[in-house]
Amino acid sequence: MRKRRPIRARVTEEGVALLISIFILLLISVVAIALIVASGTESALAGNYRSSTGVYYAALAGLEEARGRLSLKNPNPLQNAAPGFFPTPGNTLALGNVLYVLNPGPADNLATMLATYPDNEYATEFGAPPNPGNVTPISSVWNMPPLNGLGVPGPLYKWVRINAVSEQSLGLDTSPYDGTIDPTAVYYDGTNLNDRNNGQQVLEITSLAVLPNGSEKMVQYLVAPTPLNLSFNAALTLDGNTPEFTASPSSSYWVKGSDQGSNGTCNPIAPPVAAVGYSSGSLSNFVQPSNPSCIPAGLQNNYTNGLASNPDISLVTLSVNLQTVAGLNSLVQTISQNADAVVNGPVTQSGTSNIMPPGMSATNPMTVVVNGDLTFNGWRNTGYGLLLVTGKLTYDPDASWDGIILVIGQGWMYSHQGAYTTTQIQGAVFLARTLDASGNPLPPSSPPAFTPPPGSPSGFDFYSTPNTLTNGIYYSNCWIQAAMPNLGYQVLSFHEISQ
Repeated sequence: MRKRRPIRARVTEEGVALLISIFILLLISVVAIALIVASGTESALAGNYRSSTGVYYAALAGLEEARGRLSLKNPNPLQNAAPGFFPTPGNTLALGNVLYVLNPGPADNLATMLATYPDNEYATEFGAPPNPGNVTPISSVWNMPPLNGLGVPGPLYKWVRINAVSEQSLGLDTSPYDGTIDPTAVYYDGTNLNDRNNGQQVLEITSLAVLPNGSEKMVQYLVAPTPLNLSFNAALTLDGNTPEFTASPSSSYWVKGSDQGSNGTCNPIAPPVAAVGYSSGSLSNFVQPSNPSCIPAGLQNNYTNGLASNPDISLVTLSVNLQTVAGLNSLVQTISQNADAVVNGPVTQSGTSNIMPPGMSATNPMTVVVNGDLTFNGWRNTGYGLLLVTGKLTYDPDASWDGIILVIGQGWMYSHQGAYTTTQIQGAVFLARTLDASGNPLPPSSPPAFTPPPGSPSGFDFYSTPNTLTNGIYYSNCWIQAAMPNLGYQVLSFHEISQ
């Protein structure tokens, strides 16, 4: 009987491929989930960055609008929108007075803006919220014609606050460092902050922006007016290597270096300066005590500062921007860019012309630039501010000026008419020639010159003025400061405030 072989079960690999497929699918799912999570994180980060950037620039836009509108040359100056808030020239903004520039969105109520978006930072700095009676709210340019009628949304800041600062609000002991933090206003002298009213008052600009998604950002500037950094060590300054000066033959004409002439709250307390100053030791054509022939006999005492021997004609030190042709040209450009009126000469200011801006007054000095020659002829008025002439200035004895007169370029100023008997300049007069005898620019690094074309007057001349001329040039620190142009507000510091 044949024996049967045992039947063995066949081992198969059926199902392994399924397990492998499931495992691979699981791995792919894990990677996909990780990618989705990473993508969501990246989207969230991008969204947060977009919101953070957007709200930052919205707040910065508020700062820049306020800083720009602090300038009177802005189309919508804050001084016009809030005439009772800003002090008159020469005064300071009182601590505690607060100006808010409001910028409500479509869903905001203008009347409740400060309640909806409270300013808690002010109380943090000053110890208490501002007194409601000292708060002045105005509208942003985005809520004023014509921008509000364009249908274009503006930056999403809610308000901007402008106020004066003190040592206490800044938590800073300013110069002079006395070890105490005082509740006094802070000023900027071009180099340091100080609490002694030396320089320009420092203002604080704070801006709050809020986006529809709730993102908030508060940023802050400290700003101060940009100084022109002009100083004069003489009532009449002749800048150059060959200055020329011809005195008036009138016994009633004076050039005085003693400070005089008040303006607003400013009183004449500055120390005296030279009556006539020159910047170079080359005096071959210059009247001087050892060579008084250009001053008529008996009139030496008309050129005085009350301290030095007469005539008081002295070598003076000039500020850096007045020592070279490049510095003077830069000064001319800076003043021209910030002038209230720029006129191309030759022009004549007479009784019927309107070269001088109509709004010019003792309380509103202006900056006027004449590119070329300017002649005053029968203009029996007084100008106020800074007058810059790049050609030659013919100055009648019947016109007066309170402020600064700069004749830079041709460097000629003279008077030759005498139908009237009054002329008075309070402030300072400065002359410099930045052109050679052919009218070509001198090298930038060289000092200015006074070498004139043959047969032409140069420097400061009263070469045919009659004896009836009266008054003269009187140094006035008050009028010099009042005439100094506002070059806008520079940023002294910037920081973000945690919310």
